[in-house]
Amino acid sequence: MTTRMFGSAIRRREDPRLITGSALYTDDMTLPGMLHAAMLRSPYAHARIRSIDASAALEAEGVVAVYTSADAEGELNPVPCAWLLPNSGLVVADYPSLAKDTVRYVGDIVAVVVAETRYQAYDALDLIDVDYDPLPAVTSPEQAAQPDAPQLHENVPGNQAFHWTLTGGDVEAAFANADVVLHEHIVQQRLIPNAMETRATLAHYIQASGELTVWNTTQNPHILRFVSSAVTGVPEDRLRVIAPEVGGGFGSKIAAYPADFITMLCSKKLGRPVKWAETRSENYQATTHGRDHVQEVELAATKDGKITGLRAKVWSGMGAYLSLAAPGIPTILHGLMLSGVYDIPAIQEDVYGIHTNTTPVEAYRGAGRPEATFMLECLVDRLAKELGLDPAEVRRRNFIPAFDNGHPVVTGLTYDSGNYQGALDKLLDKAGYQDLRRQQAEARENGRYLGLGLATYVEICGLGPSQVAGAIGFQGGLWESAIVRFHPSGKVHVFIGASPHGQGEETTFAQIISSELGVSPDDVKVVHGDTDNTPMGWGTYGSRTTAVGGAALAVTARKIRDKAKIIAAHLLEAAVEDMDYEDGKFFVKGSPDQAKTIQEVALMANVAWNMPAGVEAGLEASTFYDPPNFVYPFGAHLAVVEVDPETGQVDLQRYVCVDDCGPQINPMIVEGQVHGGVVQGVGQALWEGAVYDEDGQLLTGAMLDYAIPRADRLPNIEVHSTVTPSPHHPLGVKGIGEAGTIASTVAVYNAVMDAVAPLGVQRIAMPFTPERVWRAIQDAKEA
Repeated sequence: MTTRMFGSAIRRREDPRLITGSALYTDDMTLPGMLHAAMLRSPYAHARIRSIDASAALEAEGVVAVYTSADAEGELNPVPCAWLLPNSGLVVADYPSLAKDTVRYVGDIVAVVVAETRYQAYDALDLIDVDYDPLPAVTSPEQAAQPDAPQLHENVPGNQAFHWTLTGGDVEAAFANADVVLHEHIVQQRLIPNAMETRATLAHYIQASGELTVWNTTQNPHILRFVSSAVTGVPEDRLRVIAPEVGGGFGSKIAAYPADFITMLCSKKLGRPVKWAETRSENYQATTHGRDHVQEVELAATKDGKITGLRAKVWSGMGAYLSLAAPGIPTILHGLMLSGVYDIPAIQEDVYGIHTNTTPVEAYRGAGRPEATFMLECLVDRLAKELGLDPAEVRRRNFIPAFDNGHPVVTGLTYDSGNYQGALDKLLDKAGYQDLRRQQAEARENGRYLGLGLATYVEICGLGPSQVAGAIGFQGGLWESAIVRFHPSGKVHVFIGASPHGQGEETTFAQIISSELGVSPDDVKVVHGDTDNTPMGWGTYGSRTTAVGGAALAVTARKIRDKAKIIAAHLLEAAVEDMDYEDGKFFVKGSPDQAKTIQEVALMANVAWNMPAGVEAGLEASTFYDPPNFVYPFGAHLAVVEVDPETGQVDLQRYVCVDDCGPQINPMIVEGQVHGGVVQGVGQALWEGAVYDEDGQLLTGAMLDYAIPRADRLPNIEVHSTVTPSPHHPLGVKGIGEAGTIASTVAVYNAVMDAVAPLGVQRIAMPFTPERVWRAIQDAKEA
């Protein structure tokens, strides 16, 4: 493989259309005769529906139809859950697109209005009279698990959708023999993804042919086609899904949603295109949320700081219904990562998936791994404080030693490669850690409260292989596909099953082809997002597009190169074994002047005038790549904060990170992904949090009430890296899209707790708003 473009920080080719406003999103799409849909959503978190009277709405100007659950009977199957955890007692309650007898969260869809214009449709919602009988609601997963809690589903006793357990090693012995046992109560607050683009669907059903085309804000067009076929009954071969530009997802656009299926139903019934686009308020109410864990954690250790055991009990809020991949997030993607970067001989966890009268929960950037890393890294800092050791030293004493070809951990995983000590050492050096500790001591002498927070992490991503997916209950494969096609002119089309939406693969995949085949990236077009024009793929999430889809592309490119070598040898009248290749040229060994370029070979392959015997015309190849293992990126992060004890204000002064995603295809894109991930993780620590009142009303239902990170509140993020290739990946690469989020929340948390430790503060719940920090300081003074 040449490295002509691999590793180059070239500009993203996606950006010109995005920053000039010429990109097209789902809500930009318009079709002749198009109607508009608006969803009537429940104002109650829990209520019986006594009756629905839509007669006035039907008489309103421009209204074409109003549909309720009765109209969907026999036409829409329940919204499916696609991660059916084995051995967990999983119970999947029916998830109707249109609520039948009961609404279970504020935002549950009760009816849909279809009108000639969007404004007419939304105006008519106010004319529908729904008679509700309110019921008690519960919003905390811990409270919902209590015997006297309101019950959401008749077939889910105790609101418990599943109970998943993990045990590795002798946990009882670890705690019985421990010198130190620490306990921590952690609340991972519920988060709202806040993608710039809200969700939207445009459905066009052609009654004459029975074909349905859907434009949708999805992270996985092929999965949406598969699921939509199951829900609507439209055969897969007659269902086309197109993902235009997608303005951010962060996991919230993985799932298939009731409003998507309702819009499809409307088009089927009316025989006209129907578009629905949610408002920002709807987005806050009904697009899936993230996190929502209540964790009780214990850590066992020796007096020398060696961790000997970890056990936890987690109540994971699922919301009112099980979303598409929801059960796997607090279990497989969380529990299996509890060993982190440490050699821990015994781990046990119980995870209870609990229904609450809230918006369903799904993947949110990091999806299970930030919650696991937080749990572990928070307690490592507690252990350092308990033993009077530096937090960096405690980490050193527990790291798994460097390895380059597999290391098993007690949770059952085998990490691919890692050098955790190396990442921490580089971080401490780049940050000037010892000098920072000196500055901290001086500041405290002057009445200022600086805090340093470390976080070391490893994550599981590049989701696959498919046999593992099946074993853990994932209702699909986890391979990816690619087709590479040379045109006679030497230009290249790349067709991929994955669907990038901001991660930069239109650029990095062109760089892979450039490096493998010696063509300019400008001569490579990456095609994705349309199920009629691309091979099957299992989606963009879990930092898997490059880790799995990129591998499929590299293998495909090498097939092209092998075939091109045979053709070049024939044209040069040389034996194939006498041929060599470099930077897009095939030449006879020792005679570089006797050469054919890849473009010359592509032309001959396409005209087929002079082809070797038994070699087909054309220069095209395809691959379905099923990875032999996950990939495991890792890193070390440091946050520096100052806390004002008079106001509780937290000032994030520095953020330094070292991440290892293997060889970097495009360092600029890697840096951008790290920046975005860090900011989202910092948001959870300092500002973000969805809040419900006791009746299940979302109090943070707008940007006025839900704080998100702003550039003027953040320091420059200092990004560094180490390089530890994955031994099983064709390019050695690992994922990077979620790394920043996994480390940053707990890094900032540890920094704040380090800052307020001299004031006697033991615990503060996130987010660290000034009021919460100030109150914790006051409570410590009064204690």
